[in-house]
Amino acid sequence: MASLAHVIRDYQSGELSRDEFVAQLDSTLTTEGLGPTQLLEMLGVAHRKTPLPDDLYAEVRRRIEQLRVSNVAAGGDETGMQTTVEIPSVRSASGASAAGSASAASTAGALGHDQIKGTGDTLNNRFVLEECLGVGGMGTVYKALDLRKLEASDRKPYLAIKVLNVQFRGNPNSLVALQREARKAQVLAHRNIIAVYDFDRDGPIVYLTMEYLTGKPLSQLLRTPGYQGMPVRAALPIVRGMCNALAYAHEHGFVHCDFKPANVFLTTNAEVKVIDFGIARVFQRPEEESDATVFDPGSLGALTPAYASPEMIEHREPDPRDDIYALGCITYELLTGHHPFDRLSATQARNADFKPQRPPNLDAKQWRALRAALSFDRNTRMPSVVRFIAEFDNEARAEKSGTLVKAGFAGFAVVCAAAVGVFAFRSAPNRQSGTQPAAAVSAASEASADQAASAATPVAAAPVASAPEPPSTAAPAAGGSGRPIAGSSAGTTTALTAAPTAAPPAAPPPAQPSAPPAPKPALTLTAVAPVLAQVPCSALSASAQDHSLTVRGYVSQRYGAAHLKDTLAALPGVDTLTLQVEPLADDKCDTIKALAPYWTRNWQAGHVAALHVRPPGGQLSEGDPLVVDVTTPGYDSYVNLDYYQLDGSVVHMVPSPRAKDNQAPPHYAATIGSAGDWIISKPFGSEMVVLLITPVQLFDKPRPESESRADYLRALDTRLAQIAGKYGQDHIVADFAPITTKPHAP
Repeated sequence: MASLAHVIRDYQSGELSRDEFVAQLDSTLTTEGLGPTQLLEMLGVAHRKTPLPDDLYAEVRRRIEQLRVSNVAAGGDETGMQTTVEIPSVRSASGASAAGSASAASTAGALGHDQIKGTGDTLNNRFVLEECLGVGGMGTVYKALDLRKLEASDRKPYLAIKVLNVQFRGNPNSLVALQREARKAQVLAHRNIIAVYDFDRDGPIVYLTMEYLTGKPLSQLLRTPGYQGMPVRAALPIVRGMCNALAYAHEHGFVHCDFKPANVFLTTNAEVKVIDFGIARVFQRPEEESDATVFDPGSLGALTPAYASPEMIEHREPDPRDDIYALGCITYELLTGHHPFDRLSATQARNADFKPQRPPNLDAKQWRALRAALSFDRNTRMPSVVRFIAEFDNEARAEKSGTLVKAGFAGFAVVCAAAVGVFAFRSAPNRQSGTQPAAAVSAASEASADQAASAATPVAAAPVASAPEPPSTAAPAAGGSGRPIAGSSAGTTTALTAAPTAAPPAAPPPAQPSAPPAPKPALTLTAVAPVLAQVPCSALSASAQDHSLTVRGYVSQRYGAAHLKDTLAALPGVDTLTLQVEPLADDKCDTIKALAPYWTRNWQAGHVAALHVRPPGGQLSEGDPLVVDVTTPGYDSYVNLDYYQLDGSVVHMVPSPRAKDNQAPPHYAATIGSAGDWIISKPFGSEMVVLLITPVQLFDKPRPESESRADYLRALDTRLAQIAGKYGQDHIVADFAPITTKPHAP
């Protein structure tokens, strides 16, 4: 680690920017191994040679003084400043010098040192800056302790804070820029995009609070000494994460505009997070047009030439394909260890007619996709992130191809089995003899036909003769066993046997069999569904097997389970009826009406999304935390969890200001509310928690944490119709968890 003198010298020579100097200052002071007196002396020597800016010099003095205080608090030997050390004075605004014996704190205070914040400082008496995490184009990012969360015993009291650079704060649009970033982050709530909470200011200090991540930026991996790329299989999860984030942003009308390895974070939980949408510009959101006339974040000039598209460098309007160019550069670098254009800007590479070389570990289709992403011309560049990953992800293509191949082999096997059966039957020797081999072939052929029929829609089968009769004048054998008729009481299929080789000449003709009893009508869900649909204020799902009917779900107290039982038992073909229904208060009818189709679809698909309240049974008392367990379907989805209270309001548990990231991977399981976020209080009675799974974000903008149920259901009905029209109803599912709340027992 460089000494304080070296860091100051690097700043004075221009090798370090002001922000980089401030970022390195804390680590330098703590690893220097010198006491505050010696550090102040070193500062004085450097300052006499080449004076530092007044405010920066005061800041260094303040931090050294703070180091002394920290040392004393930790039981160190330093007890005070040596007044004999000659410290260069700091010029006041009028040009006069302050007394050399003045304390660093008073001098800095006179200069307004609070314009610079660093490790150890506190913002708004709440956020303690504990560690510098990095320096970016807009500001310095710190790990911060939230004292409010600490007081509340929150298990995750840390967050990240971006403090705007001094120079950036000098831009009159800086506060507008940060406010725009915070607002965009509210829209861009995605598991591959860092969660941004809010922005605020402490005097002249402007800062942004966001999700604290542990891990490292992708740039650190790419700059590792000796890094020469990674196999495609290892790189694909990172590429998918980047693509998911960008595709989501583009879908919501935003271009990142500064996509680069430093803005891709690899967490310790093997997640990919895209960070710093700080200069992202709206490209297709009409409601944002007024912003563009007031403030253009691109005017801040914060782009990275090695990853900026030619159009960005030429200050053309932003386009999603600008991010695709950067994505191509990063993907190429991830696979090979070097930039596709040797870190030249896009315009330099284009003017030099630079052609990137094909990485040896890519197949032809992958290379076409990557090469199209690297095009210098928007018109020939890969048109969308979705298409890029679809063509580049060879594992997904292989899986899809494998599924088709398996289906093809299955169909081929059926055709082969049928062909072999026909050939064997036709070529069997001495068919007139009625030998056992002929019967065996017939049985095998029928078994193959049974298997093929079972794969299709089940239909009632006609009786089948047990074996082919020899071609003679004898009448067909009577009483030949056949397959049972669908829905009959028979549980197994009668085995096929061979016919005798010859009938005894003296045997009397067989008696004609008596007519079989008329079969019971088949029990089908087609007959049950209309009946269930007529039950008011209900969410019901049925399953049928033979003549047994099972119905589960919810029915209103007014209609009643007994009425439902009588109605279903009267259906033709029902021998056994099993009801697994719970009564619902009539005030839940509007909720049930809005969400019953999605609940039914969930259960018909095998209960792919589930909701369980703790404790089981949902009996909760005043003061109890509302804790629920959620599982999601086998595809990427968005979790929406709502608490329908007795007073007619809806509390949005997820997403909400307390839980903004609601995107879930396939088969995801989570416990929500275990930190005591939601506590049961009056009014008490019959309430409900609802899980709603959607293929995209339910609402573009965050809703208030609590709102009127009637207002929410109206908005929900409109939005679900839009999603179903675009993505299909099959990707919207719901689950309910009725709960009963009561006052705390005295």
